[in-house]
Amino acid sequence: MVCHRLNGRLSLYISGREEPLVFEELGWAVERSLSFSLGDLLSSTSILLSSGQCSGFDSACKSKVRRYILGENHLDCCFDPSAIMVTVSGGIAIPLLLSILVLHVAFPGSSASDGLVRIGLRKKPLDENSRLATRFSEKEIRDLMSRRFGLRGDVESNGDEDIISLKNYMNAQYFGEIGIGTPPQKFTVIFDTGSSNLWVPSSKCYFSLACYFHPKYKSEVSNTYQRNGKPADIQYGTGAISGFFSEDHVTIGDLIVKDQEFIEATREPGLTFLVAKFDGILGLGFKEISVGEAVPVWYNMVEQKLIREPVFSFWFNRNADDGEGGEIVFGGIDPNHYKGEHVYVPVTQKGYWQFNMGDLLIDGKSTGYCAGGCAAIADSGTSLIAGPTTAVAEINQQIGASGIVSQECKAVVAQYGKQIIRLLMLQTKPIKVCSQVGLCAFNGAHGVSTGIENVVADENTEASAHLHSEAMCNSCEMAVVWMQNQLLRNQTEERVLNYVDELCERLPSPMGESSVDCAALDSMPVISFTIGAKKFNLKPEQYILKVGEGGQAQCISGFTALDVPPPRGPLWILGDVFMGVYHTVFDYGNLRVGFAPAA
Repeated sequence: MVCHRLNGRLSLYISGREEPLVFEELGWAVERSLSFSLGDLLSSTSILLSSGQCSGFDSACKSKVRRYILGENHLDCCFDPSAIMVTVSGGIAIPLLLSILVLHVAFPGSSASDGLVRIGLRKKPLDENSRLATRFSEKEIRDLMSRRFGLRGDVESNGDEDIISLKNYMNAQYFGEIGIGTPPQKFTVIFDTGSSNLWVPSSKCYFSLACYFHPKYKSEVSNTYQRNGKPADIQYGTGAISGFFSEDHVTIGDLIVKDQEFIEATREPGLTFLVAKFDGILGLGFKEISVGEAVPVWYNMVEQKLIREPVFSFWFNRNADDGEGGEIVFGGIDPNHYKGEHVYVPVTQKGYWQFNMGDLLIDGKSTGYCAGGCAAIADSGTSLIAGPTTAVAEINQQIGASGIVSQECKAVVAQYGKQIIRLLMLQTKPIKVCSQVGLCAFNGAHGVSTGIENVVADENTEASAHLHSEAMCNSCEMAVVWMQNQLLRNQTEERVLNYVDELCERLPSPMGESSVDCAALDSMPVISFTIGAKKFNLKPEQYILKVGEGGQAQCISGFTALDVPPPRGPLWILGDVFMGVYHTVFDYGNLRVGFAPAA
């Protein structure tokens, strides 16, 4: 009988038997009825089989086995082949010939001599099923457009929770593997810098279909599980999860984060998590946005001194022909992942990895929207780049992207366009223009809907009138930015009005996608973000995503609309489209974010 390591499993080859007995990583189950328990392995010098027994493990080896079971990355034991015998069915004693045994943890990660912990990421290509699953119904689009911000009108919430609630994971492409419990139960997760909780499906998830398509955490088989029971709910843009908190060890590469609080999801309603290629989310944001005030995994890594430096970094492999998805590196930066020097900017508001961004340029020309500065967050859990409708509409127009028509926007141009131009030419402050034409009320900082009361005492009519008033105010504010930008380029009144009217026909669907002509990439402009006084350019082939191959291929814009109101907004979310081009460093120790061209 010979023992070999085969694909991360311990396989025993017995003389005269064609198929090996296989010891699986989890539970150490031997093929079919032959099995032995962890308790037997850890407490005695022999392994008991249901049809025989194997003896001869010495105490030193048992200690190493115990450490492996509890999560260490490998086990090596040497045995005297003559000392170990296994009795199989029929009572025949056969020598168990063991060479040096090395069992590696089956999680894609490594700890090199440089002290960095690398977690391999897998990449999933965009597919039509994921696109269909993300599309909002027409009613949802109307609701979102009318409010300018994607939450129901009756939701009371702070700005941090609002942004989480708009996250759309369906187009996410990069995943990694972790383990929870002892022995580790494997899950594929999104490493998400835009949220702060860890959650996976629970074995107690009985009534959500999505749970039956993903592995589920079983607390009863973990030796390190600790009950918590506190309820938890997280609302996302295209789905929600609810469940309860538990505590257990979390294995990430070679690291074991002890006593980590996480959510066992017992409800995953909707289509989102049913068709998702991932099992759960591991949040790498700040504790300030952690649901239930749970301490994030990253905080415990630092607190338990598991890493060399309080820094982690992302490298996304954007090569479509390469099966390697990239790496997330804990404890520092891999110099092979970037070129040149990083540009660092300070974190301006803890919660997300938020920083200040300068102007947005299209082919080197200012859009005017962020000339006075905008906020931005680096978010590995968002596939696209999300930004204010005002700016994304201009990008859409320049790249020929499809959009939706806003009648309110066109009405503002037709009825108030010339008046707005005159006010701008008279040097009226742009933030006050819409209040002067009567479409918004100026509150001292920005325009707000006038909320004109309707004399008809019908709730639906009043609600409709309010939404129309709000849409007109928002449309006016967008038109002011567009018109001012064109006037700075010395365009005539007629050309300004025609340009803005065209933009009204290309407004992006909120958190949706816009199709473009794949054959037109060569004529599309370079889009530039100003961060730390440096311009970060995106070429068309970098911000246009292809779905499918050959003649069936479709192209979609890497930009999508997301309107976050003051004081948190306006806000840009720089997702994988940006982070794939620029290696991103999250420096927790110095509270800063860094960007450099990816290698």
